Amino acid sequence: MSVGKQLSWAVCLVAVAVASADEGKWTPEQLSLLDSKWLKRQGLEMPASRLWDPKLGTGLLAATINLGSCTGAFVTQTGLFLTNHHCLFSIIQEHSAPGHDLIANGFLARETEQELRGKTTRISVPQKLTNVTREIEAAAGTIPDHAARSKAIGARQKELVAECEKTPGTRCSIAAFEGGLEYVLVQSVELTDIRLVYAPPRSVGEFGGDIDNYQWPRHKGDFAVGRAYKDGKPYQPEFYFPISRDGVKPGDFVMVAGYPFRTVRSLTADEMAIERDFRFQYRGEIYREWIRKIEETTKGNAAGEIAMAATLKSLLNLRANSEGMLQGLTRGRIIENKRMLDDEVVGWVAEHSAFAGSKAAKEELDRLVLERRRTANRDALLALVKPGAVALRQAATLVRLAAERAKPDAQRDPEYASREWPALRNTLERDQKSFFRPADEALLQVWLDFAAGLDKNQRIAALDRAHPTAASLYAATKVTDLGERMKMFEETTEQLHARQDPLLEFAFAVDSELRAWQSATQSYDAAVARWRPEWVRAASARAGKPVAPDANNTLRISLAHVKGYSPRPGITYEAQTTLAQMLAKQTGKAPFDLPQSILDAARSAHPEQVPLDFLADADTTGGSSGSPVLNGRGELVGLNFDRPWENVAGDFGYDAAVARNISVDIRFLLWLLQDVEHADGLLKELCVK
Repeated sequence: MSVGKQLSWAVCLVAVAVASADEGKWTPEQLSLLDSKWLKRQGLEMPASRLWDPKLGTGLLAATINLGSCTGAFVTQTGLFLTNHHCLFSIIQEHSAPGHDLIANGFLARETEQELRGKTTRISVPQKLTNVTREIEAAAGTIPDHAARSKAIGARQKELVAECEKTPGTRCSIAAFEGGLEYVLVQSVELTDIRLVYAPPRSVGEFGGDIDNYQWPRHKGDFAVGRAYKDGKPYQPEFYFPISRDGVKPGDFVMVAGYPFRTVRSLTADEMAIERDFRFQYRGEIYREWIRKIEETTKGNAAGEIAMAATLKSLLNLRANSEGMLQGLTRGRIIENKRMLDDEVVGWVAEHSAFAGSKAAKEELDRLVLERRRTANRDALLALVKPGAVALRQAATLVRLAAERAKPDAQRDPEYASREWPALRNTLERDQKSFFRPADEALLQVWLDFAAGLDKNQRIAALDRAHPTAASLYAATKVTDLGERMKMFEETTEQLHARQDPLLEFAFAVDSELRAWQSATQSYDAAVARWRPEWVRAASARAGKPVAPDANNTLRISLAHVKGYSPRPGITYEAQTTLAQMLAKQTGKAPFDLPQSILDAARSAHPEQVPLDFLADADTTGGSSGSPVLNGRGELVGLNFDRPWENVAGDFGYDAAVARNISVDIRFLLWLLQDVEHADGLLKELCVK
């Protein structure tokens, strides 16, 4: 049974009383299956088909755009979009320098000619979603060997993507749901000319900094305005969200649309445990060391602080996320509860012959996890090659590109297909703005030190053969020289070897390790795709309620209401904060130092009447940053940017009592643009003046 059929069955089963629909990141198609009367009672003031019409394969939700690791929303027919400040931070950092610090001071383009282009920023606009489960399943057939199965699935996916991309200007990809229960072909328009229009000063966009991260109450203006261009002209989207000037109040119905990156609620308890131990515990230890090294090497160096700003910002968030995840898993006994639920499903399966194969599927998934644990530390380190030191990432990219370029395009790793070459070139050039040698060298040494600590069954052979140090690799390399690096971009494997560059040679050695790891990962995924559908089908049938699939960076919508919460006995939080509360928190020192322009404008305002941030009980996760928060009329009332600490572990399991998301109120952005920035032209374009 495909996931489309299975999920339709689950929704229809309880379509009259969908009490649990607040839990779940629903696909656009699922939204149309929810009971219309129930949706109206919740506060939806339009037909669900206006949001997404399954027959047309599109709708208003197509105004929700994918920024890769974030979400954004078109708000005008002239290509303007809103997202979080931290989602466009790379553009802000790219155009900053000592004496011209846009990070600290913010930016406003009063004319289109002043807008700042991001060299590597790109967005995807959804066009069409097509279920291709039958095609993928037919290719996999009954192939028992995991590696062969992986190869067959990958080949068929490449064929479907290539056929889809025959349409000019189209980018396509295959999204797997629940490990292989369903496959969907995602057809999008990719826009690579993205420009910054407005970003507030860092003290507004990051008010509270790392201290307030994942906390409530919040008082942060986490928003930015960008514009998408196509062929040198502002892009004209088919759909966009009008901006509401009325905002929200406690009890109001809202919807959060976006591209949530990854949740793991459908995993078995053993699978969850490996996520906890290696994705969060082990990697968290590395993040902490990287943060310490960046802070040490950049202290007092303005150029270094600017170069490493985006990297440090990301690592601080990853560290906090890891710590919150681990604490939440322990506090809520999530994995222990999942284990009991798994056992209950196994018992239920024994009494329902239609699901007889599900017990064997569970046993196979458990066996696969045991195999995966044997190399989990090593795998975690290899996964951090690209997110870590810039120079190693660049060398690894050059080495892999040279090897892949020698193949026919259809046989290349999709990340190195010819369509990706312009983006790869731009990234290799753009990385220079994020390179500060003392910090980068320290990051690589941390990685090498962790690799040296692996046990004998998980060794990385490339390191054991060479025993390199970061200092020795950086001392004679030309990879860090922009001009030389761009020459390397065009070179063959033989030409790169001929350079006898120590970092390139190290990257060649590591590349063989990366290829083996990636092949093993693909085989594991193919094995999971064989067994997980049976298990998920049984677990969903036993639940007897609507089931939204785990997040996988595809378009989703969460239904919610504006409401506060009580994280523990004796403490109750209201749903909204105001400018007055932000001013009360002002100390004049980072991270609570507001710019004078805010303080001056507040004197002539009624700060207690200027809304700032608000809570709702939407089901969100990473990737939901910048997601448009919509009212029942489809108007934009805010932008999602965070979750409270108590809800960080919601990726593993939903807890209605603390399931809250944090959004910035659109009225605070409008107040800033009007009373602080006096951006009349931008306000007029947003149709609010």
